[in-house]
Amino acid sequence: MAIKDVIIIGAGPIGLSCGIAAQNAGLDYLIIDKGTLVNSLFNYPLFMRFFSTADRLDIGGLPFMCIAPKPGRQEALEYYRSVTEYHHLNIHLFEKVLDCPKNESGEFIVATTKETYTAKNIIVATGFYDFPMLLEVPGENLPKVRHYYKEPHEYAFQKVIVVGASNSSVDAALETWHKGAEVTMIVRSNEIGKRVKYWVRPDIENRIKEGSIRALFYSHIVEIREKEVDVMTSDGLVTLENDFVLALTGYRPDFSFLEKIGIELDEVAKRPLHNPETMETNVANLYLAGVVCGGLETHLWFIENSRDHADKIIQNILSR
Repeated sequence: MAIKDVIIIGAGPIGLSCGIAAQNAGLDYLIIDKGTLVNSLFNYPLFMRFFSTADRLDIGGLPFMCIAPKPGRQEALEYYRSVTEYHHLNIHLFEKVLDCPKNESGEFIVATTKETYTAKNIIVATGFYDFPMLLEVPGENLPKVRHYYKEPHEYAFQKVIVVGASNSSVDAALETWHKGAEVTMIVRSNEIGKRVKYWVRPDIENRIKEGSIRALFYSHIVEIREKEVDVMTSDGLVTLENDFVLALTGYRPDFSFLEKIGIELDEVAKRPLHNPETMETNVANLYLAGVVCGGLETHLWFIENSRDHADKIIQNILSR
């Protein structure tokens, strides 16, 4: 099998952008993803709307046409599928990369669930949506506890606890409340998150103020049971009747995979070591692209401010 110039791990928007840059440079490349195309976006809530405008989400020179000021999940799926078709990108989906050690010649041996490849360079663009930040409390493994939220209908007329005060938590609280759920938000701090979308913040704050949605600030869950949840509040321990817990407390990259392939992480934020000018890690010819660069600080990178990672990487590869 021919040696690839570049193998890109991850077929999200930034992985696709890296593939387009490699293709435009005349490099022999392959994009591999363990799931479907733009897998993280596919698993977003059905009615999610982006914070960014469409022009800040486009890649590969193909305009992202959108009627609404902010595109939604479905429009994004259509757009990135169109980009893939337009550029005839070389992609293998539903194929998980297991390891990519180097051989004696310094080339990467990329082992997947389906095949083994050899590559001169690797780009890791795996994002952070696959590993939820766990509550680590008794009962978290009960079926009623969800770390991902898709749509509100399932929670109609149920007693729902939403953990967190980020965009995902606020969206879930509002949507389930609109469908008839009795919603209680459990928030560690004293307010709704500062990064909540500006057009959503007044809605959630007004619902809390009028009492439609209950919010327990300075609070955290200590135990989950089949029909109850114990919550430590500023006034002491309270027990709430409950049918579902939406623990939307954030997500993180696959740190074990990054360490397995030799990338060093800092001790605090788990940021992968890399050169921001070239995106090369401490492992020669192994690059990072997109939100994976932020480690636990997943708010640092988005599609719009990491699209240039592709050009930085491919330019560095070509310079060699």
